Amino acid sequence: MFLALCIVFSCTQKKAVSNEKPVAKVFEEFLYPSDLKNIVPLGFSQKDSAALIKNFIEKWIQTQLVLKHSEKNLTTEQLSIEKELKEYRKNLIIYNYQTELIHQKLDTIVSKEEIEKFYNEHLSQFTLKDNIVKVYYVKVSKTAPNIEKVRKWYISSQPKDIELLKSYCIQFAENSFIDDETWLLFDDLLKEVPIQNYNSEHFLQNTRAVEVADSSFKYFLNIKGFKTKNSVSPIGFETENIRNIVINKRKLKLIDEMKRQVYADAKENNNFEIY
Repeated sequence: MFLALCIVFSCTQKKAVSNEKPVAKVFEEFLYPSDLKNIVPLGFSQKDSAALIKNFIEKWIQTQLVLKHSEKNLTTEQLSIEKELKEYRKNLIIYNYQTELIHQKLDTIVSKEEIEKFYNEHLSQFTLKDNIVKVYYVKVSKTAPNIEKVRKWYISSQPKDIELLKSYCIQFAENSFIDDETWLLFDDLLKEVPIQNYNSEHFLQNTRAVEVADSSFKYFLNIKGFKTKNSVSPIGFETENIRNIVINKRKLKLIDEMKRQVYADAKENNNFEIY
């Protein structure tokens, strides 16, 4: 039965309720094939489609039964939800309009100068909760070729060596990160490198380059910079956060300006009165 319904639902237009044979009934409520029209995504097998439809019907029955039970056990006052529905409708319409207003008019481009200005004016807000690092990191198989060259390149500050290291990593590295501009969470890095570390702050203050190994891989780590938790977070680590804050402030300003303009226009046109 469900297999047949699945084919009908995916291939036919919704018919008038009076012309449809229901697939389920709970008290005086009916569920029709047209109600199930878009339940099954494209590409589902007949078996999966049947199971999905059956599950939907069972949930519909359960919902109707709970609804009927709830109606029987609430007072007339408790069943009166017109006020709540009206409030919900009002808030939903306003939300939809504000969303469309933001979509059409919000400027989402935040310049480097704006980010720097916000950062410098709110330094006290940017305190690190975790240790962060800038690193050169390479993970290679113990059987990878020219490991002795990696041992030289990863601690070098020469641009040529860094380019050679990047090229090597593309070909042979299991994992790597060669970027001395981007900040990373130190705890995330420790998940990649098998370092025996009991005091992160002490390790960062006393370590620059380290080579470790496990049964299968060699790990090369060169710490190019670090900041410990509770210190001021660098702007490079906060850029995306600041961008989101600035854009959110613009959203609030745009909505506030709209509200004030609507009020001013209504006042000028005598569209409201205060008694």
